[in-house]
Amino acid sequence: MVIHQNRKFFILLYYWGIVLLAIFFSRMAESQPLQISDSYLQIKASATDPIYTTYAAAMDRSRLYGDKAYKMNYYSDCDPLHYWTDQGGRIFNIWMINKLVIDKVGKYVQKPVVTASFPDMALLEYEPFEDISVQECFFVYSSKIALSRLFITNTSDKPQLVELFPILDLEKDSLEILGFDKKNNGYITQHFETKKRLISNLYKNAPYPTDCRDFFCGSEIPYSYGGFNGNLDDFYNYIKTDFYSENRSQDSLNFADSGLVRFIALHYQIKLQPGESKTVSYYRGLQDQSEDLEDLITEIDQAKKENLQQYIEKNVALFNSVPRINFKTEDEKLVYLGAFNLVRGCMLPPTEKTSHNFYVFSRNPLWGWGHGHQVLHESLSMMAYVYLDPQSAMESQRVFMEQQGEDGLIAYRHGPRGKQDYPHKNEPTTSAPFYSWINWEIYQVSKDEKFLEEAYDSGVKYMNWLIKHRDTDQDGTFEWGPYGIIENVRDWYNAVFQVSAERYLDVDKEDISDELECLDLTAMVINEMRCLSDMASALGKEKEAKNWTQKADQTSKLLDQLMWEEKDDFFYSVNKEDHSFFFMDRDLRRQEIIGFLPMWAKAVDQERAGKLVETLTDTTKFWRKFGVPTLAADDEWFSPYVDYCCKWNGPVWLLWDYMVYDGLKKYGFNKEASELADKMILAVTTQLSKNHNYWESYSPDNTVLDCPPNYIWDAIMAKLLIEEYAPQAMNPKN
Repeated sequence: MVIHQNRKFFILLYYWGIVLLAIFFSRMAESQPLQISDSYLQIKASATDPIYTTYAAAMDRSRLYGDKAYKMNYYSDCDPLHYWTDQGGRIFNIWMINKLVIDKVGKYVQKPVVTASFPDMALLEYEPFEDISVQECFFVYSSKIALSRLFITNTSDKPQLVELFPILDLEKDSLEILGFDKKNNGYITQHFETKKRLISNLYKNAPYPTDCRDFFCGSEIPYSYGGFNGNLDDFYNYIKTDFYSENRSQDSLNFADSGLVRFIALHYQIKLQPGESKTVSYYRGLQDQSEDLEDLITEIDQAKKENLQQYIEKNVALFNSVPRINFKTEDEKLVYLGAFNLVRGCMLPPTEKTSHNFYVFSRNPLWGWGHGHQVLHESLSMMAYVYLDPQSAMESQRVFMEQQGEDGLIAYRHGPRGKQDYPHKNEPTTSAPFYSWINWEIYQVSKDEKFLEEAYDSGVKYMNWLIKHRDTDQDGTFEWGPYGIIENVRDWYNAVFQVSAERYLDVDKEDISDELECLDLTAMVINEMRCLSDMASALGKEKEAKNWTQKADQTSKLLDQLMWEEKDDFFYSVNKEDHSFFFMDRDLRRQEIIGFLPMWAKAVDQERAGKLVETLTDTTKFWRKFGVPTLAADDEWFSPYVDYCCKWNGPVWLLWDYMVYDGLKKYGFNKEASELADKMILAVTTQLSKNHNYWESYSPDNTVLDCPPNYIWDAIMAKLLIEEYAPQAMNPKN
């Protein structure tokens, strides 16, 4: 009995020892700067370097609704270093050191430099004041919680008084203070968020939070706290009140515990001895008001206990598989890493009607169609993503397989709400058929035979559906469906499919893509057939492989015969009825980027490919500063201005430029391909250096953009850079 009790005592002692050691090492980690163990992922990005700075929680801590991602602004001299989220305001810290206020980046002695950037976190170094060095880690811990960890060191030979003012600023609306929770040392506030967006409103019946609750707290007991109206200049005046003023009663904030304010602030005071370091963190939690506040506080308490070094190591491990390319410039490396961050930051875990992870087009900013679920042309980003996380890329494609119709249909959208096929004239809507191309590219990296088998079977069913439903006259070339205005992707200012320059008619009168034998769709079908042939061959199905190649060649021959105009040495869509280059009185011979897709689909001979390249490299047409425009620059509809979303009369779309690049490589025009890659890289680095965003589309000629930012499909830049620098890197690093 005594032996048994002693054993229980020693077992209990052992486990308590483990707990105490864990606490000890956790606190030790908090008292140390964070480290990046992989030198390839160590960067030094100043304000004008082309780095992507939007961050979202990792998949395992994310949710579709009530999700907040943040854009980091470390580059604006007139603002504090801050983190902004769509509709939810911004969080940041203002410094006061020895009673000197440093409230803007422009006042810093050493401005912030980003030393590491991952999908969910950034690491920065700076000096707000002489001999005060700071390592700041911003981390989106979950869809509900973001935090900033400040590791502050006094590098001088004298004591320093450091005061911090973490702030939650709603900017455009009011926060209502519900109280200050003294037990948990944090502010409870509430605010309203609208579902209205400039371009595409959020789904009105989906449970996006509008009545929101915030909990804002820190790692320390605050010296004071307060709520304020006015702007940050007014706050500067408040905390810098004249020491000789009769109105100054105490060195603290106003302790507001109710009322409508623009922002709330916490206040911490620390005294650092020479050589001493201190870690201070602050946390922003956000939830729907219908959710339990205690759950949010509990999650924040868990985040407070986390060792952030372990999350850095997880990110380092995540990037272990990407090819280690020795780029010519550091800018290219930043574009490369940023492209992976972009696509990873758009991934969400399985939910509702899908058992696989899926993506949204953007998590910050957030707009309606960006949450409309997966579409095949956005899924081209998986061809880059597979180098980062092969399993997750395959899972994303399995969303389509899981929800594919019994008849083989891949609908326009697939995801948590199931398939969305937008029936029109009793016909469902599909998407641009890039399906088997994506799957084949994914397989060449993942080498997952099971995925290949699933993808091939699904791809065959989809191709049979396309042949039945998108070649309705059975002449061997293809037409878009009745709702072609969205199905063909090129849905705004399309010089051929769109009847009026301003698209003022209704859908059926405006779009004629279902009344033409369409060059783009026919080239896509050919490419799908060639990919199915490659997949069948890899599976040992040589007879099927040969059959798909024969079908691709037959369709290529028809495309070559019907759609090539000798006078222009260019490809065009033709009238479905008589295969002429006219539809009623409209001349269909408008030179668009799709005229180069037959090279991408390997549907032309070398001679005609050469003639296409002559047109491509004509600077008065397609060979522009920032890439290949969607419409030739000498066309009357051409415009280089990106003043809205979705325009196809001039803007550069990186995915389509990548297809042109791929076609050039297939026909041996490597010099021209590299020149096009340089143009695309210049477009991206120019914008990332200015505003640190990727964009839906780019101007071919100028640098001013006004379209949706942080669009998932720009991740194709990682694929482009791999093709350009390391085409042999088809297998991930082990």
